[in-house]
Amino acid sequence: MTEPTPGAMSKRAARGRATREQLIGVATRLFAQHGYEDTSIEDVLAEAGVSRGALYHHFAGKDVLFEAVVGNVENRVMADLAVAAEGIPDAAGRLRAISLAWIGMAVDPVIQRVMLLDAPSVLGVEHWLDPDQQQALTAMKELLREVSGEGRLAPEMIAPFASMILGALDEMALAVARAPDPEAALPGARTAVGELLRRVLTP
Repeated sequence: MTEPTPGAMSKRAARGRATREQLIGVATRLFAQHGYEDTSIEDVLAEAGVSRGALYHHFAGKDVLFEAVVGNVENRVMADLAVAAEGIPDAAGRLRAISLAWIGMAVDPVIQRVMLLDAPSVLGVEHWLDPDQQQALTAMKELLREVSGEGRLAPEMIAPFASMILGALDEMALAVARAPDPEAALPGARTAVGELLRRVLTP
């Protein structure tokens, strides 16, 4: 039997990555439009135009595919938040910009449905407590250390405030996502977040 050449193996790997990315892209759109419960594997297969075997080669089931979608969306969110903080010299200002940017994302249909509405119930609390999923908490602690260095937060408050602020931001984002008119709910949510940060950070 002839061994595949390195070039053939590279092409096969590239095709595999392309198929995986295609499946995640299609699933993201369907999950955002219809929700996790009302999106079936058959829907994804029909939209993507791939075989069942190709899908199961990459994902053991719909739950695993959904977890990959959530991870992909999370990475996009983190990248967009980093952009929101660019060019702001002080840590408190970056915290405010990041917080308001996250609240604004609650009206994005993909983030709204996939991350805020479906992910907590589909993936469960354990997913968010997994150390590998703690990038948001780690980033918040690092930012609050800088805020503390500016004299606007006591050092012993960094860890508890990181959890508290993240929890408050997520709850506010969820309130916007669940509102009958998310766009109309957004200005009030942003005002509330700004006021919260003003009160908890020492001038």
